[in-house]
Amino acid sequence: MDDNLEKHRKQLIRPILLFLVLILLLFGGLFYVKHNPKILQSTETVVTKSFEEGEEEIVDGIHIETGFVEDEHMQLVIQNCTSCHSAKLVTQNHMSEEGWKATIKWMQETQNLWGLGENETKIITYLAKNYGPETKGRRENIEVIEWYELK
Repeated sequence: MDDNLEKHRKQLIRPILLFLVLILLLFGGLFYVKHNPKILQSTETVVTKSFEEGEEEIVDGIHIETGFVEDEHMQLVIQNCTSCHSAKLVTQNHMSEEGWKATIKWMQETQNLWGLGENETKIITYLAKNYGPETKGRRENIEVIEWYELK
């Protein structure tokens, strides 16, 4: 009986010692943080850049900050589109006026986009003009073919 009890005691000592060491480390860490609170402060600096009207840089007809094509109503698109998502989400898409209108309607119904009022037409016009459908893909079918038989 004593051997069995001794065996159980040895099996319990290791987990108990491990638990005590973990508790000691935890309290030691808490003590250290309490006496050195700066250790939890972030050293990362967030830089924000604000632009005044006319201060934004445009190179070769492209607005550097957003990548939008410089054109009439660009500022309107920047104000209404980039407040919720990246400009890249706009510039990577190419849709017709109907496509952009449907996308705006979808965002209003499902993504809490506010009503654009009279600006909606201006925004859609800008987007369709500068980010309209691209023509690429397969060549058109050949209409007239003179077939011949292989011999």
